Amino acid sequence: MKQTSIGGQAVMEGVMMRGKNMYAIAVRKPDQEIIMDKQPIRSLSSRYSILKWPILRGILGFVESMVIGIKTLTYSASFFDLEESEPSRPSKSEAWLEKKLGDRYDDFIIGMTVVIAIILAIGLFMVAPLFITRFIHTWIPTGRLRAAVEGVIRILIFLIYIGLISQMKDIQRVFQYHGAEHKTINCYEQGEELTVENVRSHTRYHKRCGTSFLLIVMLVSIGVFMLIDLQNMWMRFLSRIVLVPFIAGLSYEIIRFAGRSDSLFVRLISYPGKGLQRLTTKEPDDDQIAVAICAMKGVLEDEGESYDSCPIIK
Repeated sequence: MKQTSIGGQAVMEGVMMRGKNMYAIAVRKPDQEIIMDKQPIRSLSSRYSILKWPILRGILGFVESMVIGIKTLTYSASFFDLEESEPSRPSKSEAWLEKKLGDRYDDFIIGMTVVIAIILAIGLFMVAPLFITRFIHTWIPTGRLRAAVEGVIRILIFLIYIGLISQMKDIQRVFQYHGAEHKTINCYEQGEELTVENVRSHTRYHKRCGTSFLLIVMLVSIGVFMLIDLQNMWMRFLSRIVLVPFIAGLSYEIIRFAGRSDSLFVRLISYPGKGLQRLTTKEPDDDQIAVAICAMKGVLEDEGESYDSCPIIK
């Protein structure tokens, strides 16, 4: 079995694959043409070696993944905005910002989107369970037990959220591309030729999936908050915000370890995440698999491997 650090993300009618130094995004346009774009990855860890340390590299990787994810989602959506609707005129505030920031406008918008997304995620999955638990604290004898109950509520909110969005038609299409991404990586890791037929036969579940990472974040948070038994409500509230980077970094190290091992222990800790992928991945069709293969080949070519052109299925 090949060891690879290549990961990916499903986007609108496409797939992004990320290697060590660059990422490639392949999108099937409305006219059925597959278009691919490659961009270099300029990580802060190449400038500041301290950011390669355990935990810190996970925090950095999480933020950089969100930035790349939003960039690629915006890129894929642009093809469908142009086809399906008239371009809207920017508001006065948007025009003012664009004038003031110039070439940095897009980076500013992406940065603000990442910040807002992180704030909403912390509010929904970290802070909300804390306040829900407060209403039932009189029936829970100890602080550590309250942290455990809070963690269960956090996981339930996460599962309900995933369950609700999985019912949306557009999201189901994205989840099919998510499945195509996993199948393609699994096929490559098994050393098989990247063809639609070969990829189709592989599982749509993968232990290094971002969904598994989020679930591990939830589980790690239970252990961390049980160890930190704070009695003051506002101190507990502050800890749910301040400790998020540490929890994300620790969860990254667990996922990283899981990706390099096939031991019984790793299979056990990967099982809940793979179970959740039953919701966040769907079986793709051959068109979607072809797009994922195209993105994968784009990354592999950059890493020195030679491949034929992308499969085109219409």
